[in-house]
Amino acid sequence: MRALHFLLDTLATLYIAVILLRLLLQLVRADFRNPIARAIVQVSNPVVLPLRRVLPPLGKVDTASVVAVVLCTVLKLWILSLLFLGTTPGAALLARWTLLDVAQLVLRTYQFSIFVNALLSFVAPGNYSPAQSLLSSLCEPVLRPFRRIVPPIGGIDLSPLWALLAIQALLILLN
Repeated sequence: MRALHFLLDTLATLYIAVILLRLLLQLVRADFRNPIARAIVQVSNPVVLPLRRVLPPLGKVDTASVVAVVLCTVLKLWILSLLFLGTTPGAALLARWTLLDVAQLVLRTYQFSIFVNALLSFVAPGNYSPAQSLLSSLCEPVLRPFRRIVPPIGGIDLSPLWALLAIQALLILLN
């Protein structure tokens, strides 16, 4: 039973992460000609496009993507609680779980992105890669404040380390 719970939770969370990446990449104005960005759009289109017909964007924020992330998270939590707890949570509890789940997913997405971006900068510095281009676009708004505070030491940018520490502290606070 635990294996089924893990599998359903993981698959649903991965799909929600794809929709969230679409939203975050739109917010940072990433290059959607990038093949990875195009793949993210194609995978998330079945959920986002029907909502986009009803929900117009508000400035830079794609409301259809925001609502898709929230609705998919609510549906995931509702199905998992129904299957494995035998009951459905009340609206207030479900809203609280959804808020926590989305916040943790955003933080974990940035945690993973910053880590992989830093790793790629050490492995293949100066080489173009679609993944590194997209990760740089995504991580730059988070790393910029840390770069202002923490100067490079010996030519090494330590801002990813401090950003990861801050994100981990936030994740601990959420738990």
